Amino acid sequence: MALTAPSGSGPALTLDTLVRLGRGLRRPDTPSLRLSVPDDMTAPLGCDAVQVPARLGPLVLPRLPRVGCVYADDAHWWWLVPSDSDYALEWPAPARYATGALVPESPRLIHRPDGTLPYTPPIPLYLALCRIIGTAPSWSRVVTA
Repeated sequence: MALTAPSGSGPALTLDTLVRLGRGLRRPDTPSLRLSVPDDMTAPLGCDAVQVPARLGPLVLPRLPRVGCVYADDAHWWWLVPSDSDYALEWPAPARYATGALVPESPRLIHRPDGTLPYTPPIPLYLALCRIIGTAPSWSRVVTA
């Protein structure tokens, strides 16, 4: 979807461009520590992270077909996912999506996958969280007028 600009006023902005610009804005209270990808791994799709309360972490792990890098501290667990894994997706509370894998603490790596990619597939992670939290995926909710 493109927003049309008045004639002669420059190029139109797409919705994707506006979303990316909005993600680039940071509030002063935004965390500034970036989760690091292990040295022998590559992140060709960029990295974001999904944070959940630590009590939910052990419930999520066995529900995933593949687990990428997982970081934890006493209060939270974070899963690395490809950048833009929040596109058209509302992650269910109490999960929080961290663009750029920016986190408030410096957690430790508690799981690393075999291979060179650090990612947990975002859709299975999303579905596992929905099931554990007891909410329907956003695409299956009834829309009322």
